[in-house]
Amino acid sequence: MGSPPAPSRIPAPGPCFHDFLPAMNEKLGGDGLIGELCKGFGLLMDGDKGVITFDSLKRNSALLGLHGLGDDDLRSMLREGDFDGDGALSQMEFCVLMFRLSPELMEDAESFLEDALQRELKAFRR
Repeated sequence: MGSPPAPSRIPAPGPCFHDFLPAMNEKLGGDGLIGELCKGFGLLMDGDKGVITFDSLKRNSALLGLHGLGDDDLRSMLREGDFDGDGALSQMEFCVLMFRLSPELMEDAESFLEDALQRELKAFRR
């Protein structure tokens, strides 16, 4: 008789997120989606600093349904979106991060950009 089978390793459950941005975009349109992202940013930001810091993210993340995330998860989220390396997320960094984390929206990013540029061009010509 052979040795018993090796136990299978089951990965530890991590945070699981459902990507609601495509549905929000379909319902609200591009401008409406950006407006909602800005509201989300406002809920998470440090009111005195005007950016999302580790402390403000930790304090306010439950408001957006991010229960149970550990400090390492929160720091990882900040690092993922912190393009200028200041340890915090500006409103632009937050919005870019949300789009980057939405695979379906990334597929449509070119059309978003084109639509935004067309609107800006029309506004400029007025």
